[in-house]
Amino acid sequence: MNYDGIEEKISNRSKPHRVLGIDPGYDRVGVAVIEKRKNESGRMKEYLIFSQCITTDRKNDLTTRIFTVGQELEKIIELFAPTHMAIENVYFQKNQKTIIGVSEAKGVCKYIGMRNELSIHEFTPLQIKVAITGQGNAEKSQVAWMIPRLITLDMDDMAQRSGGTSSGLDDELDAIAVALTALAHGV
Repeated sequence: MNYDGIEEKISNRSKPHRVLGIDPGYDRVGVAVIEKRKNESGRMKEYLIFSQCITTDRKNDLTTRIFTVGQELEKIIELFAPTHMAIENVYFQKNQKTIIGVSEAKGVCKYIGMRNELSIHEFTPLQIKVAITGQGNAEKSQVAWMIPRLITLDMDDMAQRSGGTSSGLDDELDAIAVALTALAHGV
């Protein structure tokens, strides 16, 4: 009998199925780790393990801010050991300076994901809206409204951690939506 590769299959079986969702940026980066496992009744269910909005210091230059994003992302990957990364595709924005910075931050996120041997999956805003609400033309508020109906969240805790600002909370919810989209796509 040939046992080549069997150890890898066994070790992979014991790893939890975790997706790191990322809403990319250089000012704020939404991150969420969602695990899919059986619940008490034996059905597969998604559980939010961690979510946060990484905020960089606006006084720093772009390179330093992107470096900060990379450092924080590496800590999160080390701590929560996701197996996949799901990241939102950057879409057209009017401000070219912003789109370039966000694209650079997204590239760093993908590099760190690959360096940590995560499979990388990208999703467009349309794919995310369809996965979360069933409608590609859904408003951002409709996506935010659906998320707590799809996965258990402590909204008060999230709001408190975001400093009471809707921006940080929005980025965190977007990251959760990206991770849920990946799971809906069979990741």
